[in-house]
Amino acid sequence: MHLRPLSRPARGARPPVQEVESVLVEQYGDLVRLAHLVLPAALGRHRRVVVAHSLVQRALTAARPGAGAAVPPPRRERPGGAPVAQALLVAVVRGALSYDGGPRRYLIPLLPRLPLVMGLRLFPRSGGADELALALRLSGVAAADRAAFLLRTMHGLADDTVREILAAAGVRHPDAAVRTADTLGESAGPSAAGLLASPEFNACALQASPTDLLRRRRRVRLGLAAAAICSVTGTVLATTLSAGPAPSGGTPTSAARAGYGPADLLRTGDTVWDNTSRVDFTAWPARGSRLHDEALLGRALSAWTRPAGAGIRPALAPGTSADAPNTAPRLLYAGDVGGTAVVVLYDGERLARYTESAPGRGELSVAAVDEADVTTAAAVTLTASQGSARYLLAPWVAEAQTRDLLRPDVLARPLGVARDGVTAPVPAVPAGGGCASRPVLQLRSSERIAEHHAFLLAPLGGLSPVHLTYTPLPGHGNPPRQPREATGGAALVAWAHQACALTSLRGAGVRAVNAWDFAEQDLPDGGGQAVWTCARADSWRGPGDVTVGLRTSRDAPAEPVRTVARARSTAACSRFGRHVVAVTGWRSPRNHWFVLAAGSRAVTALLVTGDVSAARDGRTLALPAPERPHVAVRARLASGEDLDGLDQPG
Repeated sequence: MHLRPLSRPARGARPPVQEVESVLVEQYGDLVRLAHLVLPAALGRHRRVVVAHSLVQRALTAARPGAGAAVPPPRRERPGGAPVAQALLVAVVRGALSYDGGPRRYLIPLLPRLPLVMGLRLFPRSGGADELALALRLSGVAAADRAAFLLRTMHGLADDTVREILAAAGVRHPDAAVRTADTLGESAGPSAAGLLASPEFNACALQASPTDLLRRRRRVRLGLAAAAICSVTGTVLATTLSAGPAPSGGTPTSAARAGYGPADLLRTGDTVWDNTSRVDFTAWPARGSRLHDEALLGRALSAWTRPAGAGIRPALAPGTSADAPNTAPRLLYAGDVGGTAVVVLYDGERLARYTESAPGRGELSVAAVDEADVTTAAAVTLTASQGSARYLLAPWVAEAQTRDLLRPDVLARPLGVARDGVTAPVPAVPAGGGCASRPVLQLRSSERIAEHHAFLLAPLGGLSPVHLTYTPLPGHGNPPRQPREATGGAALVAWAHQACALTSLRGAGVRAVNAWDFAEQDLPDGGGQAVWTCARADSWRGPGDVTVGLRTSRDAPAEPVRTVARARSTAACSRFGRHVVAVTGWRSPRNHWFVLAAGSRAVTALLVTGDVSAARDGRTLALPAPERPHVAVRARLASGEDLDGLDQPG
């Protein structure tokens, strides 16, 4: 077998692909910057960077001679590689435009495209307020308009050449895009070219941070668990199919259908609570004077396991299942409280309270309390009338007091507790309007559980009172503050202004509310100092609602905060949403109107638009404004990401 020698290209000849690669490598940074800015911001900063590099690298084949129709050469063309450079521009712009609302955004390719980045988030370095303002202007126009503006400003191309490139890239109305680029250039000013060259828009000079490590670990574990389940399921199915049908009558009846009797109720010993690492309702001993009243316990069990048969319609807290318990529940209490028989049961995820003023006149309330802890499992509402309520306290509560949130300078008052853990009557928060007082429980855990651990619980009409916590203002140069118990002086002052707003949470299935003082600022016109607070109410079922309020040093101690923003079912102001920014109009003591805006500790720049427009570096701003201004705010974070302000109340 004879091998034929490979033929060599003639001297001076150069394969077309090598020529395209040479131009691409030479202009790689400019092409990536173009692709990055044309791509929609909705992709997210990390994905925009990776997609921009992918588009430019794939342009090697899309722009090579003979690969397809290319843009015609300009009328006044520089010698050298101008046609190749223009073909690369067409390929990059065409690829970036395909992500602007087209179907490609929703398709997942079967094979990943290079470059691949795993375990890291990449993003350009953040700039200042001017760069933020320009980025927002670019995101406010269509992708074709951005492309026209960038080809003119960054690449210095004439309008005719820009139109030709856009037409070759598939833009239907290139003339309209060029006109919009004119308007955008006028608003951006002569400094636009310099700003576009800044690190803010350089997708080749990047910062890196890890992805969500906890979520990554969970995904790995879930993947392994799913594989194990699939393996076990396949084995079980194969065994079942090979064994044939089960004989009739062999299927066991579920425990829930079988029902329970008083003898099936679980009862915890009196000393378990200080000898276990799980300090929740499972550690509560059975208490009360009617623990052995089988008739009462039987009626309570029937009301929960077979409510229709007992003629009872359970009152369910939001997000609580009406299903009967799958296993025998645990008995927490059975006794008489103020002439009413009360039974409290727990099935591992829910509390059930059965009350009856006479046999046959029972009521049942059920509420989810999964993953309760030392504080959220510290008290259960036994009875509640129009004027007062009585509670059953956990065995680890060593001291009980009451206090009025509206009077932070008044000491807490002792609360009497019987030997079985039932408290004396506590004034209840009125269900209607008015805010004359806001009584709460101030409890202290036994030192066998935690030393010097006092906490506040607010009765809001549910079976389990709501745990109140507080996060102080960020320190200078310190790590982010963490929520703490709301028993200190600063916490009580903050909660005095938030107390009246608790009425709106009655019956909402709230587990805990944290008041986070995330920013402070000096006010103009002698307005004193303002503190911005984000109050987050977390429900037992998971989602949380937030309310941003503003209080000033001139306000009375118990004056309600001014509500400036709200958000429903959000992660904001939690450990999964640690950044927040808000804006509002404010009238000074001299009757002048201003726009106030503030962000949390990671905010580096603010952009306000609407009746007042301005961009400022820093976490707060105060600007003169017309009466009752309508404005919106956006912030730039230290990570380089943008953050939208929370919605203002209507």
